[in-house]
Amino acid sequence: MNSTATIQEMSTKGRMSPLRKTALVAGVIYLLTFISIPTLTLYIPIHDPAYILGSGSDSGIIIGTILEIIVALGGIGTAVVLYPVLRKQNESAAMGLVGARILEASTIFVGIAFLLAAVKLKQSGAGPDAVVTANTMAILYDRIFLIGQSFIPAVDDLLLGFLLLRLGVIPKTLAWIGIVGGFLLPVSDVLILFNFLEQRAPESMVFAIPVAVFEFSLGLYLIFNGFRPSPKLS
Repeated sequence: MNSTATIQEMSTKGRMSPLRKTALVAGVIYLLTFISIPTLTLYIPIHDPAYILGSGSDSGIIIGTILEIIVALGGIGTAVVLYPVLRKQNESAAMGLVGARILEASTIFVGIAFLLAAVKLKQSGAGPDAVVTANTMAILYDRIFLIGQSFIPAVDDLLLGFLLLRLGVIPKTLAWIGIVGGFLLPVSDVLILFNFLEQRAPESMVFAIPVAVFEFSLGLYLIFNGFRPSPKLS
């Protein structure tokens, strides 16, 4: 961190300034949103067409839903924490990011409800008559995932990348990764919807790499560097 940034972000008493605290908290929350990565494995059983007839433990699925709840709340947290900074560039876009994060969290909660409904059917011994219903719940989760954890995050990163780029508080390359990722991720959604890709196939996950790199790198950058000095934050 250069001397200008130090003067901007540290008080005369050597304590962390509010701006530095904002960057630190936002960075930590961004890294926390990666906690749901294990759900790729934890949710494998529920996509088995015969899941409801099995006798295996459902603890992995329940743990996965808890992780997703944390991610949903963390997503809202990142937008709310960054709002006082982002509004200095464009208040409407900053508010739009908060709204998009809330919408994203809402769809995540709906998806969780579908999974827990399927688990409940199994635990209640619904039997063969509920196989179609349980499979439908898993399909509904997959479809709402495309909206809540793919398309809307792309919108989030487009807004965030644009605002951070214009503010100049992070490296331009990092901001552009977020913007490019925001345009690229919906491409996979379209290909999945038209059956050119399988939703959980490795090929479809390639489209999510720029967004993942942007958000993870942004979290690390904010934690260790904070915001770059900008006249708009003075």
